[in-house]
Amino acid sequence: MNRAMLSAGPPPSVSISRILLATDLSHASDVATDWAFDLAARLGAALLVFSVIDQRELRLPGGRFRARVDQVRELREVAAQHLVQRGRRTGVPVTFLVWDGDPAESIVAVAQAERADLLLVGSHGRGALGRLLLGSVSDYVVRNALCPVLVARAGGHAEAA
Repeated sequence: MNRAMLSAGPPPSVSISRILLATDLSHASDVATDWAFDLAARLGAALLVFSVIDQRELRLPGGRFRARVDQVRELREVAAQHLVQRGRRTGVPVTFLVWDGDPAESIVAVAQAERADLLLVGSHGRGALGRLLLGSVSDYVVRNALCPVLVARAGGHAEAA
């Protein structure tokens, strides 16, 4: 350890009062959702559930849409309402936002705008080839978010970044 580290004193205390859960509200996100509720309950934190509709994923080959944005938004709002009810049952204050846009950029932007103390995001675990070909929302978020990020893998493991 160098002298600067020794003379700096103890690290500042960390207070987590607002957790942002970035989710597509699918069953693949259940692990991240469970972790977010557990952390919020343990820490006495509020939970903001955030979901992004990526219009690029709604297109079929040839340019037609397989679903309209308003239909997807309605389904996500209904799913988010179930999480608000879960919060009421467990004593965790829950609010939600549903946006349209690029998921990775939107998650980073809302974490900053909403002053999240911790961002929790799920990872589908596509592996190196999948990240190379498709990009990775969780990788982008880890590299660009201003607050700490916890990545919950689909298998139940977590990585702090």
